Amino acid sequence: MEKSKILLVEDDFNLGIVIQDFLSLEGYSVHLCRDGKEGLQKFNKNEYDVCLLDVMLPEKDGYEIAEDIRKVNKEIPIIFLTAKSNPEDKVKGFKAGGDDYITKPFNREEFLLRIKAILRRANNDFEDDENEGLIKLNSFELDFRNLKLSHPKEDKKLTKRETAILKLLCENRNKVIERSLVLNLIWGDDNYFNGRSLDVFITKLRKYLAHDETISINNIHGVGFKLELNEK
Repeated sequence: MEKSKILLVEDDFNLGIVIQDFLSLEGYSVHLCRDGKEGLQKFNKNEYDVCLLDVMLPEKDGYEIAEDIRKVNKEIPIIFLTAKSNPEDKVKGFKAGGDDYITKPFNREEFLLRIKAILRRANNDFEDDENEGLIKLNSFELDFRNLKLSHPKEDKKLTKRETAILKLLCENRNKVIERSLVLNLIWGDDNYFNGRSLDVFITKLRKYLAHDETISINNIHGVGFKLELNEK
């Protein structure tokens, strides 16, 4: 059976190693990151089953990472790890997209059971709704779990990054989405070279969507992009 993959973002060096070793011994594959920016970059480059996010982090805090993750993936379980136990902090965590909130220091057995429970719940949700990973886009259908764009004339296998960009545009259809936001969410960095790559991906997506003249991806000069759906 394939190991469940966990993204762990924890800036406390010793605690991060302890959690990573503990979960690895329990059969999980754990990627450990030390700051929020690295954590978001790692998330965008890999597939995970659950994210464990410390709240107080350099670069980006745990709440900010969770909000960015939720813009591209509404299903993945997110668990906050924090020394803060105030009700206001927990509410903030859930509003940011968290599924659970574990206060440090924590009991190892309880910690493991809560991870297992949230993974089991996520897997059940996946099995119960076969249409969960589908987005209807006029005559197209995007299956973002299987990286496939379907049209009556053609089915196209997409790369992970093509899928992530198109999914983000679909979720913000008929709205302007800032270029820097797309870059930070998909690449984790809005530098010049990633910007050039984004332009290439947008050109490819326009070509894939050319079968339907009611769909367009427009450049909004100096701002970003807008996926527009028009009636025939």
